[in-house]
Amino acid sequence: MSSSPAPDALLGPADVRELAAALGVRPTKQRGQNFVIDANTVRRIVRTAEVRPDDTVVEVGPGLGSLTLALLEVAERVTAVEIDDVLAAALPTTVAARMPERADRFTLVHSDAMQVTELPGPAPTALVANLPYNVAVPVLLHMLATFPSIERTLVMVQSEVADRLAATPGSKVYGVPSVKANWYAHVKRAGAIGRNVFWPAPNVDSGLVSLVRRTEPIATTASRSEVFAVVDAAFAQRRKTLRAALAGWAGSAAAAEEALVAAGVSPKARGESLTVEEFARIAEAAPRSQTAPAATTEEPDHQ
Repeated sequence: MSSSPAPDALLGPADVRELAAALGVRPTKQRGQNFVIDANTVRRIVRTAEVRPDDTVVEVGPGLGSLTLALLEVAERVTAVEIDDVLAAALPTTVAARMPERADRFTLVHSDAMQVTELPGPAPTALVANLPYNVAVPVLLHMLATFPSIERTLVMVQSEVADRLAATPGSKVYGVPSVKANWYAHVKRAGAIGRNVFWPAPNVDSGLVSLVRRTEPIATTASRSEVFAVVDAAFAQRRKTLRAALAGWAGSAAAAEEALVAAGVSPKARGESLTVEEFARIAEAAPRSQTAPAATTEEPDHQ
């Protein structure tokens, strides 16, 4: 085993600003970039994620490398997916300069995370990321769907998004992201992150969300796309009863009612009261003539 990284290997506020200045980087709103400038915060994220020495961790949106270096202190391998040309080009150099003894454990994939369908090296066992706020939910769902080997996930997202992802049925913020995340994993809030650990400081609070992959998938004969089509339809018009909301999906309100009754769900219920298992039962009871459109991992704007 190689020696431990030097205590000052992680990036502090001055290091982050120096790196950014050298690269001519200004964080952009378009890509939701806010760089973490506090070493204690990234170490806390790694601890909360329960990263192990045998883990292959995939990180999305590594930016200047604050969290990347903290992950490399612990994990066997780290694969970072970065869309930004300048940041992607610079990160391997930063890792080699600050943590030379572990540079061979690091791989950079220069790509849009939403387009990634395979990763080099061993299959990832964990996903740890400070996700760009504007694409957090679709990226998270895409990674969980694409890499079933990911057992544990810890993402830092906007606090409101963290609340939605971890919401349970009956909650005011329970919706499409909550149900779809729960299809893959057991989801919970795992802490809050203050604004002052970022540069630039965002206008919103951040939260950590832990997702532990289900050891047994949801027991259903319906496919994921069939279940997600029901979820999308149920929340497209939140104030409607399921009988009305699922009319388009089923072909008519009467057909929707029939499917709901067959699934043991009240036609007068609303989507926000249903568990992922109940959505799966509705999908199973779909009218035979009904063909579910392919579900997307996009989060509707109104969610």
